[in-house]
Amino acid sequence: MLLTLSFGGAIGLMFLMLGCALPVYDKYWPLFLLFFYILSPIPYCISRRVVDDTDSASNACKELAIFLTTGIVISAFGLPIVFARAEVIAWGACALVLTGNVVIFGTILGFFLVFGSNDDFSWQQW
Repeated sequence: MLLTLSFGGAIGLMFLMLGCALPVYDKYWPLFLLFFYILSPIPYCISRRVVDDTDSASNACKELAIFLTTGIVISAFGLPIVFARAEVIAWGACALVLTGNVVIFGTILGFFLVFGSNDDFSWQQW
């Protein structure tokens, strides 16, 4: 499973780099999305450390983390569209970057689904 997640991350970054580096597009503004890729799991990771999962009811810390993560992900999808509308990047580059977003955020989601449970096969041991 870890190999599949690594492959998904590499494919997503390939689409991001193609949207930047192809001679037709030749603009590197979409690389700012790397900040969103780094920032997106941070609120959820912090809330997992702070919150005790024994309570079945929803709590404010976990809900805030999900809200912040959703805002970061939506911003990552919105930024290339704003760049394309402002004619900073071409629409083809926008399509490649959005494809990379889908793959990378799917990979991040897959990571948390596989390694997010509190069993022996957990990412928290790393």
